[in-house]
Amino acid sequence: MTGATSPWAVCLIASSAPIRLLTTCVAALETCGWMPMKNDTDRPDPQEAHTNNTAWESYYTNPLNQPQLLDSHSPLLKNRGIMLWDKMCWLMALLALSSGVLPGPNEPLSAPRIFLSFKELKSTGTAHTFSFLLNSTDYRILRMDEDHDRMYVGSKDYILSLDLHDINKEPLIIHWPVAPQRKTECVLSGKDTNGECGNFIRLIEPWNRTHLYVCGTGAYNPICTYVDRGRRSQGSHFLQAAQSGGRTSRAADYSDTSEPLEAKEYIFRLEPGKVDSGKGKCPYDPKLNSVSALINGELYAGVYIDFMGTDSAIFRTLGKQTAMRTDQYNSRWLNDPTFIHAHLIPDSAEKNDDKLYFFFREKASEMGQSPMTQSRIGRICLNDDGGHCCLVNKWSTFLKARLICSVPGADGIETHFDELRDVYIQPTQDNKNPVIYGVFSVSGAVFKGSAVCVYSMADIRMVFNGPFAHKEGPNYQWVAYTGKIPYPRPGTCPGGTFTPNMKSTKDYPDEVINFMRNHPTMNNAIYPVHKRPLVVRTNVDYEFTTIAVDQVAAADGNYEVLFLGTDRGTVQKVIVLPRDDLQTEELVLEEVEVFKVPTPITTMKISSKRQQLYVGSVLGVSHLALHRCDVYGEVCADCCLARDPYCAWDGKSCSRYSSSQKRRSRRQDVKYGNPIRQCRGYNSNTNKNTLESVQYGVEGSTTFLECQARSPHVSLKWHLQKENSDRRKEIRSEGRILKTDQGLLIRSLQSSDSGIYQCTSTEKNFKHTLVKLQLVVLSSRTVNNVLVDTGSPALPPLQSSAWTPSAGQYKDLLTILSQPEMGLINQYCQDYWQLGDVSLGDNKAKSLKELKEQKKPRNRRHHDELTTPAET
Repeated sequence: MTGATSPWAVCLIASSAPIRLLTTCVAALETCGWMPMKNDTDRPDPQEAHTNNTAWESYYTNPLNQPQLLDSHSPLLKNRGIMLWDKMCWLMALLALSSGVLPGPNEPLSAPRIFLSFKELKSTGTAHTFSFLLNSTDYRILRMDEDHDRMYVGSKDYILSLDLHDINKEPLIIHWPVAPQRKTECVLSGKDTNGECGNFIRLIEPWNRTHLYVCGTGAYNPICTYVDRGRRSQGSHFLQAAQSGGRTSRAADYSDTSEPLEAKEYIFRLEPGKVDSGKGKCPYDPKLNSVSALINGELYAGVYIDFMGTDSAIFRTLGKQTAMRTDQYNSRWLNDPTFIHAHLIPDSAEKNDDKLYFFFREKASEMGQSPMTQSRIGRICLNDDGGHCCLVNKWSTFLKARLICSVPGADGIETHFDELRDVYIQPTQDNKNPVIYGVFSVSGAVFKGSAVCVYSMADIRMVFNGPFAHKEGPNYQWVAYTGKIPYPRPGTCPGGTFTPNMKSTKDYPDEVINFMRNHPTMNNAIYPVHKRPLVVRTNVDYEFTTIAVDQVAAADGNYEVLFLGTDRGTVQKVIVLPRDDLQTEELVLEEVEVFKVPTPITTMKISSKRQQLYVGSVLGVSHLALHRCDVYGEVCADCCLARDPYCAWDGKSCSRYSSSQKRRSRRQDVKYGNPIRQCRGYNSNTNKNTLESVQYGVEGSTTFLECQARSPHVSLKWHLQKENSDRRKEIRSEGRILKTDQGLLIRSLQSSDSGIYQCTSTEKNFKHTLVKLQLVVLSSRTVNNVLVDTGSPALPPLQSSAWTPSAGQYKDLLTILSQPEMGLINQYCQDYWQLGDVSLGDNKAKSLKELKEQKKPRNRRHHDELTTPAET
């Protein structure tokens, strides 16, 4: 802010805040002299700001009502002395406002060690956003093909094939919209309230080495086709529009005329004349989730198959086997499910035992109770042919069980995270026993929270081999079935380990099929490992939405690193370390803003081979490196304290850990993060590299000495060494001095405040000098003499303030100064002071409301130009 900026503009922003904040803000500015005092009968009451904001604002934007500071005859804009008093008034106004606008001091214990904004992340050169503007939305990463270094993304009307090394390097793009007639029919049916009448790509599966099978919503009429992803022959080629209405291009060239291209390695185009129905493969409504798996030429999908979105099913289509589905409109099987994930997990070495697992959440209700959300895991046998007389062309091996993710309380009552949001299957050396990670959130509005739970296949199989759930009794309650279980056990695959003589489910006795139809649910629930979540977040302003996991080899062992996407557009990198008595220690290594405009993360894929994380959202696609070691610091101690398994001190810098590095120079300690032990020989140079700077202040004014820690886990201490003294005295918050997380605030400077100030951080008993500066306090007489010599007006006498802000009101000062509203205030004030002079007559400053209206169009996204690179 410049000295000419009026701080009373802050109170205009406060008019939407609680009235006590507005009153406090006005009182602070009146004390400074920036507002007319209470004896001004024409001034509207601050309480009217909520009921008559226009009158309150117009009074303070009127140049005739603009107050003069202390001396009404002094020219306000030209008085340099007033600029110093101006800054003090800014402090008082902002601090008064900070007491209620910003969040309280209850910071979560899981604060990230490093937080990078979108701009900071981009400056590291480790993140890249898909920069070709398409008239599209709802980008989803649907398939990774690491063998061909390609990633396939579906969005509204577009299919993208992106290079895994660089998603902006010659992207292959297919434009596949619906026919105009179909879109018109969709709009007339009333389904285009939010642009749903488009072709939202929801399924991309590898059909063979050269083709993909792709399905889209087709404006509430699902359609599927094949995409040729083969290789070009030599010579020049032309981009041709497919007969189905699709158009392909390289690097987003959407001209209608064909243009010759040089020979390229890949082609990416729709196969003409291959469009078929997508019913049972892709949903009608783009807002409804679907999952799919193409196995041995057969497509398994969890999907809603009707226009109204009421008939949910697990379908099998294509291939040579009979088309199958779950029992229709049977709430015992599926009750308004939201499908999350599908994955093939073998049960044994026998292929006939292979089962496909579906993860979803659905509504469940007891007699007399309102429906509640429960998370489920279901499974089917791949070779299920349905029953002979009963359940014809319907699954006869479908079973489901409840997934529990809860925190046990001291009183034995569990706090449940009921809504499954995402699943990640972490492969192990034994392909029959992968580790399953699930992200859960809280249903209802009691509190906001999310958790990550980990499940073992041994626990899952134990539940599916346990008792079945059965409804009986006067209240129709769920209980364990205690009757006779027919043979073969319901849910057993034909021709497998336990039924080698039964080659098909059609050979099963009718009592087995009937039992399956009425008892698809297991009685016992599946609990996570150690009966509690791995990661928990409560009382925060975000929820986890997606998860990806990487296994990293470090100097002291292997670690699972969790990448957690949130609904505010950030990705957190987390590790959880085991401690004694089954306790764990969670470390949030970093949190980064992936997109320029905050938007929920919808899909994430990870590539350990390329050390990249690929992130999708409604607005676009981005990829970022799994590690940014250099952001932790430039000394060995900072690198060691970060405890990032990807990073180690190599003797010169914090860089990617490699087991091939020389042990003599390599320093890494993920388990304990002890820099005193690990960084011997490097610590002596840490404090020597601290540069000493000089800062000046004027006697009677306020100054701020900035010192910010790299990590929220450190404690900061300030020491003062006065001139001609060898003693260093620790500085504490008292009287005129206030210690904050951002630095040291000293009010009413005195000559005795001069000296050398040192800011020292302490973490794990390691001390590090962050800032060393010399504060020189100039007397007001000296400053006045300089101003007089230069022809400038002298400083006005500083008067004592009747309003003294509390210590808590200073705490978030620097945070306030970075709020987005401050840029708006700054522009408003500058325009006002340029146009607000009385001599200008009718040329008055723009109102804050007009300024807000001008800012709105700049925040909107325009997609008229399709070929201009832009940031998301």
